[in-house]
Amino acid sequence: MKPSLIALAAGAFAIGTTEFVIIGLVPGIARDLGITLPAAGLLVSGYALAVTAGAPRSRR
Repeated sequence: MKPSLIALAAGAFAIGTTEFVIIGLVPGIARDLGITLPAAGLLVSGYALAVTAGAPRSRR
């Protein structure tokens, strides 16, 4: 398998993992920020959308 394909797959896995790991942290985020669980969920969703929108635009 090509090294570039392995790197792409590893990057996609890492990004997916970071988006799903945060789900377990939402109650703590809500508690620390003093906001409701739905508001914390929207905060996490907003972050995920920003990452999705910004990733294709980032170049080296």
